[in-house]
Amino acid sequence: MTKTLTGVAATLAILLTSVAPAAAEWRADFGTYNIGLLGGENEADRLRRYDCFANLLGDALGVPVELFPASDYAGVMQGLLAGQLHQAGMGASGYAGVYLQNPDAVSPVLTTKNVDDSLGYYAVIYTRADSGLTTMEDLQGKSMAYADPNSTSGYLVPRAELTRAGINDEEYFSSTGFGGGHEQAVIAVLQGQYDAGVTWSSMMGEASEGYTRGNLRRMVDNGLLDMNDLNIVWQSSLIPNGPTVMRNDLPEEARQLAVEFMLGMKDNHPECYVDTVGGEGNGYAEVDHSFYEGIVAMREAELAGSR
Repeated sequence: MTKTLTGVAATLAILLTSVAPAAAEWRADFGTYNIGLLGGENEADRLRRYDCFANLLGDALGVPVELFPASDYAGVMQGLLAGQLHQAGMGASGYAGVYLQNPDAVSPVLTTKNVDDSLGYYAVIYTRADSGLTTMEDLQGKSMAYADPNSTSGYLVPRAELTRAGINDEEYFSSTGFGGGHEQAVIAVLQGQYDAGVTWSSMMGEASEGYTRGNLRRMVDNGLLDMNDLNIVWQSSLIPNGPTVMRNDLPEEARQLAVEFMLGMKDNHPECYVDTVGGEGNGYAEVDHSFYEGIVAMREAELAGSR
């Protein structure tokens, strides 16, 4: 029996010696695994929230992970297209923008699950609570702050849905502009620079807490917002939660390890999961391009209309 086990052990040793270097070969010249962080939140808070994620994912991959916060959505999009970033969490419209420039560059692999396992969220239009502006009708002739031209909930969807409702934003509002991100747009409305703004929210859970997830929740958690200071005056139809995308030229083992880590993150690293998603949720779900085809078509129509 001992002889047989010794023979098996020797065979396994030979197999492992031949397989292990091949499996690990991509790490030798890979360098750092680079993750892009969207704008819309101040840089210090973004880096703080993702610090644990970078450390834990680096351990899972066996290579260092570096975080690259961009000042706006376009920075992450261009980093992915140029191959400077390997992974990023994006809004659906940002992914659509990358896909329409190069459909072979990245693929959506995961999206966040809400507390009830649903996979969507909402764009909301808000005003200052003391403004007396409580309906869309009240906003006619007032100023509107969109978040970012590449934001799904902060520009693409609300503008498209308003158009379908017969509202031409260039005529309906006295002026429109971009706040520089979701957080910045809320602050601009609170400071009276705009009468209304657009952001995103799960619209689940306690309103006083900024709901379970979204920009409002992050701002409440970071001490930047009291929900008593805002009115929600409009809500979109359901928008698909944004994807985590990965470059298609990633080594397959790196892709698999990153996906496995994120799928197990809520159970294995719950505190880091909450920090990273910016609120409450129920982990991640696997997705592919088909989940975002509607947003891609909407983005394509938006681009065609702007030419």
